[in-house]
Amino acid sequence: MGRSSSLTTVVAAILLVTLVGSAYASNFFDEFDLTWGDHRGKIFNGGTMLSLSLDRVSGSGFKSKKEYLFGRIDMQLKLVAGNSAGTVTAYYLSSQGATHDEIDFEFLGNETGKPYVLHTNVFAQGKGDREQQFYLWFDPTKNFHTYSIVWRPQHIIFLVDNLPIRVFNNAERLGVPFPKSQPMRIYSSLWNADDWATRGGLVKTDWSKAPFTAYYRGFNAAACTVSSGCYPKFKSSLGDGKLQVASELNAYGRRRLRWVQKYFMIYNYCSDLKRFPRGFPPECKRSRV
Repeated sequence: MGRSSSLTTVVAAILLVTLVGSAYASNFFDEFDLTWGDHRGKIFNGGTMLSLSLDRVSGSGFKSKKEYLFGRIDMQLKLVAGNSAGTVTAYYLSSQGATHDEIDFEFLGNETGKPYVLHTNVFAQGKGDREQQFYLWFDPTKNFHTYSIVWRPQHIIFLVDNLPIRVFNNAERLGVPFPKSQPMRIYSSLWNADDWATRGGLVKTDWSKAPFTAYYRGFNAAACTVSSGCYPKFKSSLGDGKLQVASELNAYGRRRLRWVQKYFMIYNYCSDLKRFPRGFPPECKRSRV
């Protein structure tokens, strides 16, 4: 990389921080509201930790106070330990309404000793059905791990511990809707889905193990918020190429993406011939990075 390219990268990083603010972990009291589940959701340790619990009566959930439009969202999670079969921990961005946009991480629980399934999906204008699923290369119940979404007008990148696992490119030129005009809030919930979550619903939730609890920390949003008024500047900078989001894929990132998809991907809608016997969706033709 030449001096000019290096300088451009540095300037872009400075512009990004100026537009979206600090990269330090935020306080949950300041950033989120517990929205359902009564006492089953808790913010504690001075706002540095949050937990959601599920029992036979109810699950629980929270949402962000702010709406976001492009940027990077990071959250550290430690998932339900032990026999988590039948449970789903969802962490996602979403707008509202019948034509909503949504970017999903969902963690599908499993029996003790068997791996979680990480389910990802992208909705645009109310249409989803763009699932990719993965096993993780670690036990997500033993320690906290960081799950990130980089959302740009050009693409969406899903990352785990800063390793890219999926890229969903903007294919509007092919007639495929892409989330780029609706601000979205961050949501998370822990709920019972034993009619489908584990082995297609064959394994049910063992309520003798309740309550089931997931833990959160280390939230950071390096992103434009609707209330900040930064989006016009952000959009303008993206349009003329002066601003690059901090987590673009370099050669190493592309290699790691291929590694994850080769060894840990267990489902890809873009290769499901039974589901699409007449041909794959048009975005599948350009899904490689």
